Amino acid sequence: MLGATALAVLLLPVLVPVAVGLDLVHGRWRLPTVRVLLFLVQYAVNDSVEIVLAGPYWVLAGFGRRLGSATSIARHQRLQAWSIGVLARRAERLLGLRVELDERSAAALLPAPAIVLCRHVNLVDASLPAWLYLQRGVASRGVIMAELLADPGFDLIYGRTGSVFVPRDDGPEARRLVSGLAGAVDASTVAIIFPEGRLFRPDALARAMQRLAASNPERAERLAGVRHVLPPRPGGVLALLDALPGTDVVVITHTGLDRFASFAELARAVPLRDPIRVTAWRVPAGEIPADPADRIAWLDTQWLRVDESCQTSIRALITVRRGSARPPRSCWTGR
Repeated sequence: MLGATALAVLLLPVLVPVAVGLDLVHGRWRLPTVRVLLFLVQYAVNDSVEIVLAGPYWVLAGFGRRLGSATSIARHQRLQAWSIGVLARRAERLLGLRVELDERSAAALLPAPAIVLCRHVNLVDASLPAWLYLQRGVASRGVIMAELLADPGFDLIYGRTGSVFVPRDDGPEARRLVSGLAGAVDASTVAIIFPEGRLFRPDALARAMQRLAASNPERAERLAGVRHVLPPRPGGVLALLDALPGTDVVVITHTGLDRFASFAELARAVPLRDPIRVTAWRVPAGEIPADPADRIAWLDTQWLRVDESCQTSIRALITVRRGSARPPRSCWTGR
C-alpha cells in the first residue's frame, strides 16, 4: 500500500491529463474518471498515513502492551475520525455524495450507547453510520467482514479501537467475536452491525429467500414481500443484544445508492445527481423482546419497515424528478 500510494502520487501529473483525455473523448464533460482517480488516491494516502502512524502509536502504547488502554484507544480514534472526515469531504466534493437526514431521524441517533442496525447496498455505505455518529462526537465500534483485513489501514486502526472482524461463513466464531464487542462499548460509543451480512442484490435476494423457505418457512412467509433488502441474519444481532442488555437499538436505512451494484457502476455516474437520503428510528430497550424467537420476529418486523421506507423514498425521488415536488426544506445535509 505504501508503494502503491507513493507511485500514484508521483504519477498524478501524468494520470490526471490521461483521465481528462479519456473523459473528453467519451463526451463525459463532468470528468467522472478524474474525480474517481483523485478520490482513490486520497483513500490510498489516508491508508498510508494510518499505516505509518500505527508503528509510533504501538511504541507509545508500551510497545503494544497498552494498546487496549483508554489513552491508546483515544489516540487511534482521533486518527480514525480524521480519516473518515477527510474521505467524506472528498466524496462530497469529487463524487457528489451528499447525505440528507431529516430532523426526526437525526434525533433518533442519540444518545449513546446504542446498537445500530444499518442497511447495506454498496461499499460506500459501510462508513455511513460511523460518519453520522462522528459528526455528533460519538465513536463507533463496527462488526466488519474479515475480508477487509486485507486493507492494512482497517486492520491496524479499526482493530485497535475495538471493532471486530468476523468470518462470513463461520457463524459460531462470528457470534463469539460479536459478543466480545461489548467490552469496547461505553456511554460515548455505539456498536454498528449490518444484519444482511452482504450487499443487497436482486439475485442475492432470490437465493436468500429460497434458502430461508427451505430452512425456516415461517420467516420466509413473514418476509415474502421484501423488495429492497435481504432477509436479516439474526445471529450477530442476537449476540449484540445479549452482550449489551438494556441498550436501545437504532435502525438506519437509506436510498440513493440502490442503482449502483458496484463501485465501478457508481464511478461511471459521478458526480451523483441525487443525495443519499437517510432515515433512522430508535427502539427503546424496553420494547425489544427477551425471548430469542420473539427477537427474531421483532428483527424481521424492523427489516420490513426498512424495506417499506426504501420504497417510500424511491417513490418520492421519482416524484421529485418528474417536477411534481421539491425536496423537503427540513433535510439536513452532512458536510
